[in-house]
Amino acid sequence: MSTPESGERKVIPIQSVADDRTAANAPPQFEESKKLYPRSVEGVFARWRWGMVFLTQMVFYGIPWLQWGGRQAVLFDLESRRFFLFGLVLYPQDLIYLTGLLVISALSLFLFTAVAGRLWCGYSCPQTVYSELFMWMERKTEGDRAARMRLDNGPWNWNKVWRKSAKQVMWVSVALWTGFTFVGYFTPILTLTNELRTLNFGPWEWFWVLFYSAATYGNAGFLREKICLHMCPYARFQSAMFDRDTLIVTYDKERGEPRGARSKKADPATLNLGDCVDCTLCVQVCPTGIDIRNGLQYQCIGCGACADVCDTVMEKIGKPKGLVRYSTENALEHHWSGREVLAHVLRPRVLVYGGIILAITIGMFVSLTLRIPFKVDVVRDRGVMARIAEGGNYENVYRVQIMNASEKMQHYTMRASGIEGISVSPATPIQVEPAQSRWVVVQLQASPDKAPAGTTKVELEVLLDGTQHKLVEKTVFMTPR
Repeated sequence: MSTPESGERKVIPIQSVADDRTAANAPPQFEESKKLYPRSVEGVFARWRWGMVFLTQMVFYGIPWLQWGGRQAVLFDLESRRFFLFGLVLYPQDLIYLTGLLVISALSLFLFTAVAGRLWCGYSCPQTVYSELFMWMERKTEGDRAARMRLDNGPWNWNKVWRKSAKQVMWVSVALWTGFTFVGYFTPILTLTNELRTLNFGPWEWFWVLFYSAATYGNAGFLREKICLHMCPYARFQSAMFDRDTLIVTYDKERGEPRGARSKKADPATLNLGDCVDCTLCVQVCPTGIDIRNGLQYQCIGCGACADVCDTVMEKIGKPKGLVRYSTENALEHHWSGREVLAHVLRPRVLVYGGIILAITIGMFVSLTLRIPFKVDVVRDRGVMARIAEGGNYENVYRVQIMNASEKMQHYTMRASGIEGISVSPATPIQVEPAQSRWVVVQLQASPDKAPAGTTKVELEVLLDGTQHKLVEKTVFMTPR
């Protein structure tokens, strides 16, 4: 075996050298993520986007402070397992209504996506809304795109310190208020306010306020587009709901290409250029950093920022607006007018989604209208299976929970059936406070002559006094052999 000291040359295959050089010169498999500096933009879609920011945040921050009949209008009281929605009092047994609401929300998302792409992502998604809000605070403290880039690339000095600090103070303040408001949907917000004033927060309140605040701060302040690109599943399956008649943000290649810079005095026709001046402003304003001129991409959230800035450029160079606009693939291909585009909106999948949503909505409304305003649970007393009471009657003991789902005090009466002559104690009406539940010990007694040996199915009826509402719960009556 030869060694370097023996003087013999070590032969290295040429292919191995070529492979090493190729590997050394090859681009990295994972590109480093670059920070985006979205440019501010004004226009029709920007105004719609900010309108949705104001609307959603007025609802989110304002609803916990609304009062209804001396209590918080919207409160999900997990400790007492009651959910208050204005005039409704719901219990865990009413989970079907939450299920229906979630189904309606999902189908509405499918409907909007089929009609006009990712409207939810571009205008109403909490990630978009809070990112827009946090970027606004960033622009107010650090300046617009170019100023922020200079600030980040420059040395640390007093100007950079105070601008960065002011931004962080604003971000943390909004994040903490958001976390506090979120917890206010589960613990009465007036109670939280008093606890905050006296620094008497419970450990779980502290945890969830800080947890939700940290999530808001991290997602809207730093992660931003990475949530949309890498964590949100919606971008991955949206294409299943798109078709060639779906309104999406599109670039009119036929009109814009070939793109290229030109002087204001130059005639694009003589230069053989399209309307796109290749200013890249559509890329600079994009919150996810894509180039809309490359066609439809899953990273596009449909916010319309590129359409706003492109219209501004077209206006400056004296060209018609709409080089980048909301349109459909069929409309671009067949040069449809706006009326023709809208005429293709009502297609089968849209009608199916709309019909299902309408049917479920009507069903939920009818169910809530006809809903009996109380709930009943019956549990056998495990300590006493069956016994002989005074007078020689057989007696079974039960625990009955009556849940008052109304905002006023109610009285309930019970009766039983299934065995001839079966009696119920207590026979007097049972009082339950507004929006409260009460456990009642109930005894059923039957004569030995009427009660068959073994177990007999019986029904316990609970009637709401003064109304025709009643609930029937099935149970068994056990007779000693």
